[in-house]
Amino acid sequence: MTNSGEGHSLLRARLAEAYLLVGRIENASSTARQAVRLAHENEERGHEAYAMYMLGEIAAREPVSIAVAETSYRRGLALADELSMRLLVAHCHLGLGKLYRRTGERDQAREHITTATTMYREMGMTYWLGQAETFT
Repeated sequence: MTNSGEGHSLLRARLAEAYLLVGRIENASSTARQAVRLAHENEERGHEAYAMYMLGEIAAREPVSIAVAETSYRRGLALADELSMRLLVAHCHLGLGKLYRRTGERDQAREHITTATTMYREMGMTYWLGQAETFT
């Protein structure tokens, strides 16, 4: 590691996820933004992709921020795809599918959920496949 801050971005992203799981949305959001900033500063592109996905997950919760969720998922998806992070790509597709379903954009929702389901099946990720199939 060339910078003492390297690796902290992933810890921040995981902490944001924990905050989200216990309903501390404001803490989750600020912590995820810190994770994105740290990852970007330290050129930890994989961690940045995960932190962007977490921002999408947070923004998709109540109170919903559709624009932030969509942008975050798409930025995470683009980075994850570029880095061949297939599981994260699938998670971003599922997040977008759930978001579009919620906003009534059925065709887009179906497209993203189908992509996620296909990817989970191809990777043998049965837990996530089951999660995705609840939205089909």
